[in-house]
Amino acid sequence: MSTDGEAPVSEPGGHVVGRRRFFGYVLAGATLVTAAGPIPATAAWAEEAQNESLSGSVDLNDVMTLAARPTSNLIKVEVHEDSTVSFALPRAETGQGITTSTAMLIAEELDVPVSQVRVTLADARPELVFNQLTGASNTTISTYTPVRTAAAIARRRLLEAAADEFGADLDDLVLREGVISDGSGHSAQIGSLVEKAASENTEEVSVDLKTSEDFSVIGEPQNRIDAVEAVTGRKKFTLDLDVDDALPTMVCRAPTINGTPESVVNTDEVLQMPGVTDVATISTGVAVRAETFGQCIDAVRALEVSWEPGSVDGLSDEDVLQELQEAELPMVPAPPGSSTVDETFTFYFRNNSALEPNCAIADVRSDSAEIWSGLKAPIVARGAIAEKIGLRPSAVTVHVPESGGSFGRKLFFDAAVEAAEASKEIGKPVKLMWHRADDTRQGRTQPMATSRVRISHDGDRVLRYDQRHTSVATDLSHGFGDVVTAMAAEIPGLDGTFAQVFFQLSQARSYDFGHESRLLNEVNRGFNTGSMRNVYSPNVVCARELMVDRLAQELDRDPYEFRRELLTDERARAALDRVAEVGEWGREMPSDTAQGIAFMHEYKSECAVLAEIDCRQETIDREVRDGVTGPRVTKVVLAVDVGLAVNPRGLEAQMQGCVMDGIALAMTSSLHLEDGHFLEASWDNYFYTRQWNTPPEIEVVIMPASGEPGGAGELGVAPVKAAVACAYGRAVGAMPTSFPINHGDLSFEPRPNVPPVPEPPSDGLDNAE
Repeated sequence: MSTDGEAPVSEPGGHVVGRRRFFGYVLAGATLVTAAGPIPATAAWAEEAQNESLSGSVDLNDVMTLAARPTSNLIKVEVHEDSTVSFALPRAETGQGITTSTAMLIAEELDVPVSQVRVTLADARPELVFNQLTGASNTTISTYTPVRTAAAIARRRLLEAAADEFGADLDDLVLREGVISDGSGHSAQIGSLVEKAASENTEEVSVDLKTSEDFSVIGEPQNRIDAVEAVTGRKKFTLDLDVDDALPTMVCRAPTINGTPESVVNTDEVLQMPGVTDVATISTGVAVRAETFGQCIDAVRALEVSWEPGSVDGLSDEDVLQELQEAELPMVPAPPGSSTVDETFTFYFRNNSALEPNCAIADVRSDSAEIWSGLKAPIVARGAIAEKIGLRPSAVTVHVPESGGSFGRKLFFDAAVEAAEASKEIGKPVKLMWHRADDTRQGRTQPMATSRVRISHDGDRVLRYDQRHTSVATDLSHGFGDVVTAMAAEIPGLDGTFAQVFFQLSQARSYDFGHESRLLNEVNRGFNTGSMRNVYSPNVVCARELMVDRLAQELDRDPYEFRRELLTDERARAALDRVAEVGEWGREMPSDTAQGIAFMHEYKSECAVLAEIDCRQETIDREVRDGVTGPRVTKVVLAVDVGLAVNPRGLEAQMQGCVMDGIALAMTSSLHLEDGHFLEASWDNYFYTRQWNTPPEIEVVIMPASGEPGGAGELGVAPVKAAVACAYGRAVGAMPTSFPINHGDLSFEPRPNVPPVPEPPSDGLDNAE
């Protein structure tokens, strides 16, 4: 395991090694299995960590990485006799491409083709403790060294086996593309050496990792290893799995958020409907099992259920906003003699927008249970499932298939717990799926929030930056992926403490703002919220960047130049300079169009964004059926420095996704709360960025490598949202303070919430173009 500094690290026994040498294990067995070793907590490392903490540079990602280190030796690379290499990744692949980047790390150190590496997802493994949570852009950072170390040990072991087999000197051997040769006619596929390379006993060994100068795979663009399977429909997601007797199952849900079933009037009648096999009342509604999902939908629509009140009955947007305003923490007085800019911003509820429906398969029996679901916190999910169905956690097996999208949604395991409960009540395996309307109305949301920002300054010099972020409570009950912190996040006496820690560790200092104070206050825990992509940052950073623009305007300063002077890091300035150059900052533009620029540092990475927007009347008034049009973002340039991009092609795709997320949050995507329920009911009236709002020009600039990998998965969302908001303010001549900007325009006729599944449209062909 590596440290970030140059200080030496001691191995057990006191041997001091350089920063590129690491220890690990060859595990006992009939085949070659290797693992990294946990890093010892040396005095040098402890002093370095303390210094980072005192300087304010330790962030949430550092905490997660350090927490994962002690169990990194439980993550294993295995070489097989057919020369393939397998690795069970203890993180969730939800479309972000981590199976590909992990395969690249193994291929690099083991010197095998990427095509020979098989990366699967690990089942829930409680012994990993903090090492099986997917979130906070942490996967590559935390697994970068352990995975490489295990692969390098396997490489060394295979070379030693070949030296013995060939009667050659180890230094004369070459391993390339999975073949070992000695230059004198001997060669062998690595698979033929597996048995010889294996160990009868677990052995501790040390190994040197490649330096960046020797990389031939890491840092090179790589297509996704699952691309062909994904585009041809052969890739298996949860609902594609074949589990014996697991039939489609759906749930009839309450008309208001978190309402619960009181009684069902027509169970016998619904049981007589075509294909329906079972109807059972569970804690969240009434589950229906049938031969097809279409038959489930028909049955759900036919059910007549009396409901108990929900958790936020009677509340609408205005009520929640008033509660937030009343809960805002006070500002401290501005420094004497200073001038201030002061504004409050409103951010409405947003849906998670994961493409794959919320789903799970469950087979619950009297003494055991088996679950399949794309989960980012499977250890916590396993405990929650066990508690719900009354089994010991050890009796519950949780499998983690790959997922079709998450953005934080799959940190929560609502569908898995619900499937387990339904399977127990019905007494049969179920393949449970939420309808789109279920997830929009009853699923996880990014909470409504307000953010007040005050910047106190003396001319160009910022003296103080204060931000009071007030939010409907974000559910962080997944903790850091382990049972202990998950429980701590829900202890009544610590109510909000975990959120405060999360908030402070996820907000970085980027500008020279003098004294900075950011405080969070959360209210109203009756909503189903979640730590969605980028969590607090899209709102916090958007408010900050708009206020930097406001201050620049008051001081008659160029927004780009003003930011450049305020930034405290050379990497940050380089990224900002690059988008200004590539995006032609300051170019002449037509009236009612403008550029905006924004910046964010997060988890050791830098991201700068330039956006252009068209607010001309002919653009705003363009017609789109059942859609909110309004202004259009016409161009986005994004410069990203993640230290080292393991797969630049994957990083570019991630940033393109961030562009779409950021535009959605700034312009169109929100939920309208009315009388305890959301009016949106599916994709057709929840306005994530559509094709007609996608910028014709998007350019992602990947900055030169500058160290080891930083965080990337969430990095671009907040600065894209902020740059779009700044561009809008400059185009219309008034800073926006409510998001998304088009929230006030309800462009659709709300569908009934009884029955909970809206009637499917029948005019699709009429609207085809």
